[in-house]
Formats: sequence, structure tokens, C-alpha cells
Amino acid sequence: MSTIKINIVSSNEEIYSGEATMVYATGSLGELGIAPGHTPLLTGLAAGPVRVQNGTEEEAFFCSGGFLEIQPDLVTVLSDTAERADSLDEAEAIKAKESAEQDLANKDATLDYAKASAQLAEAVARLKTIQKLRKNQ
Repeated sequence: MSTIKINIVSSNEEIYSGEATMVYATGSLGELGIAPGHTPLLTGLAAGPVRVQNGTEEEAFFCSGGFLEIQPDLVTVLSDTAERADSLDEAEAIKAKESAEQDLANKDATLDYAKASAQLAEAVARLKTIQKLRKNQ
């Protein structure tokens, strides 16, 4: 079975480096399934899960967005924030979502709406990742 090398890198550290038979991610224009020999591609990465499958083994990661570069023998995920999906805290994500919604609802003149909207989008993506992974277990 042929494989493709994958590196998942956050702004702080390399989160994962290994081989995969398939990689699944959400690009800026939709879902991507990446197999060895995939056509080269550079795309934005939407906040959400990145799944790495190697045979019957599968690992999942949460990426807050960033870029996805695909070469025939290498996939590189560059994300501001990336973490293993099993370390995601649902209660923390719910709290962050509620806090961002409250900030947006208050309409305070000093509020940075772009930042609050981005925080809300990331919290919602975290919750969707947790729910999606829970379904697959």
C-alpha cells in the first residue's frame, strides 16, 4: 500500500509527522481527500478537523485554519493553532463560544468585531470537530 508523508505544524511546534494512506481536510472551497500521488495544490485551510489515515489506523487533529500544501509525496498543514483532537475540551469550547456570542451581542464600542467573530468561528469549529469525532467512534 503506497503512502504519503504528512507534516502538521502550528505556529509553536510540529504537531505530527508521519506516513498516511489518506488525509482528509477542509480546504477553503470544501472537503479534500488526499491520496499518495495527488496533484500539487496550495489552498487555504478552514478551521476544523484534519484526519490522517494509515491503513486501519486513524488520528485526528484540530486546526484553526491556515494553509494546506499538497505535493505528490508530501502534505504540509500550516496552522496558527493545531492540536490533537483527543485533547480538545468540549466544556472549554462551549464556554469560548458563549463568551464570543456575548461579546458580539453587547455591541460595545471598544469591541474588535473582527477578532470576536474569529473567536466565535474557531469555537464553533472546535465544537463541530468534537461532535464529528464522537460520531465516528
